[in-house]
Amino acid sequence: MNKKQVDTLLIHAHLFTMQGNGVGYIADGAIAVQGSQIVAVDSTEALLSHFEGNKTINAVNCAVLPGLIDAHIHTTCAILRGVAQDVTNWLMDATIPYALQMTPAVNIAGTRLSVLEGLKAGTTTFGDSETPYPLWGEFFDEIGVRAILSPAFNAFPLEWSAWKEGDLYPFDMKAGRRGMEEAVDFACAWNGAAEGRITTMLGLQAADMLPLEILHAAKEIAQREGLMLHIHVAQGDRETKQIVKRYGKRPIAFLAEIGYLDEQLLAVHLTDATDEEVIQVAKSGTGMALCSGAIGIIDGLVPPAHVFRQAGGSVALGSDQACGNNCCNIFNEMKLTALFNKIKYHDPTIMPAWEVLRMATIEGTQAIGLDHKIGSLQVGKEADLILIDLSSPNLSPTLLNPIRNLVPNLVYAASGHEVKSVMVAGKLLVEDYQVLTVDESAILAEAQVQAQQLCQRVTADPIHKKMVLMEAMAKGKL
Repeated sequence: MNKKQVDTLLIHAHLFTMQGNGVGYIADGAIAVQGSQIVAVDSTEALLSHFEGNKTINAVNCAVLPGLIDAHIHTTCAILRGVAQDVTNWLMDATIPYALQMTPAVNIAGTRLSVLEGLKAGTTTFGDSETPYPLWGEFFDEIGVRAILSPAFNAFPLEWSAWKEGDLYPFDMKAGRRGMEEAVDFACAWNGAAEGRITTMLGLQAADMLPLEILHAAKEIAQREGLMLHIHVAQGDRETKQIVKRYGKRPIAFLAEIGYLDEQLLAVHLTDATDEEVIQVAKSGTGMALCSGAIGIIDGLVPPAHVFRQAGGSVALGSDQACGNNCCNIFNEMKLTALFNKIKYHDPTIMPAWEVLRMATIEGTQAIGLDHKIGSLQVGKEADLILIDLSSPNLSPTLLNPIRNLVPNLVYAASGHEVKSVMVAGKLLVEDYQVLTVDESAILAEAQVQAQQLCQRVTADPIHKKMVLMEAMAKGKL
């Protein structure tokens, strides 16, 4: 029998397809890839009898999974890794002095560093929310990953430092409209770019940071253009106080009133929502993005993912930003999500390993509206997949009977450094731990230069002396 030629044939894998309600495990599994798509998934024996690969990848002693989804990340913030932890007012007392000194060169250096880190740890899709800046979209195209770019905007005036805690935010309508126009232009220009690897959402920063007129306009534009809305929702008591003071109701009730709670919305965090509000959001068809690491470090809270999922909602994982979470790594988010929820509910059965693995893959794509395209390894979907070396000491030994230990070890023991190879849309971006599409050393070197120059500018601004960690520095604690 003549065998069908395919671009890539991956064989002898511990294959996790994420099909069905579980992890879809196939022992000695194989995948055939032609172009950007998966054309066959079965046992190695079955596929070797029907296909021959131009390139054959022997995945013996490797777990093969769908590429991981980072549904909510601010990639520019990698430049600020580790400068704003262990504080009570993370934004105003630790992060703002750095944010005020960010430049386009710093932004792109941060994005390059974040995506490089995430890619090497198995992230193939990045839901990046940023104010558009030069080369943002171009880098995602260059490195070859999948991206959902959410150009973000708010209606704050350039000078709002006179704002005091408890006062209503001062809105600048012109700035808000201009930001929305720029975001819409970017979203329309980049949606479907890079042969479909790049899609877009509208990235409204938060409902409390925009006037009602612009919120209505953004919703109408998103509906017209077929875009989802990527928004921080009920992310803290400041947002709740602002919306209650301005509209007389809490954020979830306000969003429901203005027609925002539907499948078009990706709601990020929900940490200040009550259980009843969380259930309301889940039942509306809205997706949730969960950032356990960042919210744990910044606020000491556990996002309400368990309640959301129990209500039937889809949850995606996000790393948020490295000045809160310290890393851009979905393995970290899987472990923390499982552990935090077990601790919160005093129940070791809450958020088992297979559930958070699904949140990092197929359920995550359901939350962001891409489950028809990625998130599981099945015929007709894009070939986004990762190979994880199970011979790494922290993942050894491999046990298959009577209990298979692979999924618990991937969630509770893996760090991301065990990711051996990464494929996106049928193209290898990482092979045998080496990034193939960009110069890793150049990205690291430029990030170091830009970070040092940023710190020089921060040090020259007297505002830095008010940062809460300055006392810890003076006492030799940092």
